[in-house]
Amino acid sequence: MSSNSTLNGDAEAATKEQEKPTLVLPVELSEGPTKDFNFLPIPGRLRHHPGQSFEFSIWMNWGLSFAATFLISNMYYCQPLLIQMAITFGVSYEAVSKVPTLIQAGYAVGLFFICPLGDLVRRRQLLLLLVFITASLTIGLAVTRSLLVFQVLNFLIGLANISPQILVPLAADLARPEQRAFAYSIVLTGMLSGVLIARVLAGVIGQFASWRFVYYMAIGAQYFILLVCYLIIPDYPPKNRNMTYWGILWSMMKYSVTEPLVVQVEIMSIMTSACFASYWVTLTFLLGGPPYNYSTLVIGLFGLLGLAGMAMGPFAGRLVDNIVPWYGMLISTILLLFFQSIQTAAGGFSIAAVIIACIGLDAIRQMQNVSLTTAMFSIDMGAVSRLNALFVLAYYIGQLMGTSVGTMIFVDHGWRACAAFAMALYGCQLVVLFLRGPHCPKRRWFGYEGGFRMRKN
Repeated sequence: MSSNSTLNGDAEAATKEQEKPTLVLPVELSEGPTKDFNFLPIPGRLRHHPGQSFEFSIWMNWGLSFAATFLISNMYYCQPLLIQMAITFGVSYEAVSKVPTLIQAGYAVGLFFICPLGDLVRRRQLLLLLVFITASLTIGLAVTRSLLVFQVLNFLIGLANISPQILVPLAADLARPEQRAFAYSIVLTGMLSGVLIARVLAGVIGQFASWRFVYYMAIGAQYFILLVCYLIIPDYPPKNRNMTYWGILWSMMKYSVTEPLVVQVEIMSIMTSACFASYWVTLTFLLGGPPYNYSTLVIGLFGLLGLAGMAMGPFAGRLVDNIVPWYGMLISTILLLFFQSIQTAAGGFSIAAVIIACIGLDAIRQMQNVSLTTAMFSIDMGAVSRLNALFVLAYYIGQLMGTSVGTMIFVDHGWRACAAFAMALYGCQLVVLFLRGPHCPKRRWFGYEGGFRMRKN
């Protein structure tokens, strides 16, 4: 009797166990997708596994920087080649000068409408798709015989070529918080170096061969970068599944006018970009005229001095990782004002002053940009793509302002007035910075609550 009771009890327990509801995890919670675009296998080490974070190594960081270098280059290959293009297409310089304008216009549109997708979709797939599109469109640039087609393709390439601006927030997400500024300072250095490298490569190749060979080189470089991205970029699930595309755009516009820190960074970004553009545009005029009268080749070599300054970016990132971003902005702006004062005082008659200012301004601008982006991203790490898009859009507005206003001042009043204009803008940046203290609450427009602690907790 006792044996039967035990058997009956075991049977009832087994039945109850079978009746318990089974917890079935959604597929995306148990493991991420194993294929890109449902047909391209994702390398196992790059697949998303819940509860496990990717190890963001220095090699992956430099890989992202390398990719950013040759992706941003697409925007600048055309600039040294405009005269050759005008001859090939049989058009005036004025007609062919629309090419860099169109690619920049497409880039601005892409920043606003495509870059925010980094906060909505899987960024690995977005990056692979965008790089594939720009590489394929570049084939058209190399073979077309129509200027109209060439212009349309440049606009479309600019539209799709916002992938470098997805790599920057990706680096910020992958890196540990205490190394975040260093991580995207490396990617930022790659981007800024790409601007110079593109002009140098295009100028050298265009000097000895047809300008079309520049674009054949660009095709190979981009498909190689596509392979690099496939092999190093980890897969992540979408960050904001409860938001729509239009909701993402609306939130980005709200950030741009309702967040005090964002507005502060935008204003400072516009002014520092205006100084940067004004300096490099008018430097050509200064060195090409008396008392220097340098050749175009010698003037171009001054870009290498800027590259030396850009190489200081990672060191600036290390510093900014250890201090509150406000102090990074303060130190860098004061130093920019100092080096600009050297240019203002002696740039027109001392080449040593020009060299010192050139290296110093580019090196310290790296520190300022890293500090500005660090402050910007601190608003919301779930919105880094939108915040980065706002930062870059402000930077472009500043470039347009600096190029036009700086050139006008130089033509009408000379190099010293133009240099003094940049000094005034750096002074205005300090005024904007001092409106809010280093620990002012995010929703407070003015004030110094929170003290003056310099180092991060």
